[in-house]
Amino acid sequence: MTATAHDHSHHPQHGATGGKTSWATAASATLHCLTGCAIGEILGMIIGTSIGLHDAATVALSVALAFVFGYALTMRGVLRAGLPFRRALQVALAADTVSILVMEVVDNAVVVSVPGAMEAGVTSAVFWFALAGGLAVAFVVTLPVNRRLMSRGKGHAVVHGLH
Repeated sequence: MTATAHDHSHHPQHGATGGKTSWATAASATLHCLTGCAIGEILGMIIGTSIGLHDAATVALSVALAFVFGYALTMRGVLRAGLPFRRALQVALAADTVSILVMEVVDNAVVVSVPGAMEAGVTSAVFWFALAGGLAVAFVVTLPVNRRLMSRGKGHAVVHGLH
C-alpha cells in the first residue's frame, strides 16, 4: 500500500496487542483533537463575547462548538476511508468524547479563572492570551489521557484501526 494521509502503518500498535502507545503518536492524536476543539472554542468565545452573552452561555456555546468541530474533523477522515455516515458518527463519538471533554473542562477553567478575560472582548490581548493559554494547558493535561486510552485500544486508537 502506498503512503497516504490515511495510511497509519508507520504508527506503533495502539493497544490492539496490548502494546504501549508512543508519546509522539499520542501527541499527534491530541493535536488533532486540539484542532477541532480550538476551532469551536475560539468561534464560540468570539460569538459569545461579541454579542454580549453571559459568561456561562458563552462557555456553553464554546463547548458545544468544540464538540461539533472535533467530531466533524474525525468524521471527515473516517468517511473518506469509506465508512457510512452512521458508523463514522459512532467512531467519532468513541474516539473523541473523552479527549474533547477533558480538553474543554481544562481550557474553560483556565479562561474563566483569568480575571477579566471573559469581559475583555475580542480586541483585548488578555482575552486572546487567556484563550491561547487555556488551549495550551488543555493540550498538556489531555496528552497523557489520550496516551492511556490509545494504549488500551480506545479513544483515537479506534480511528487508527479503521484506516
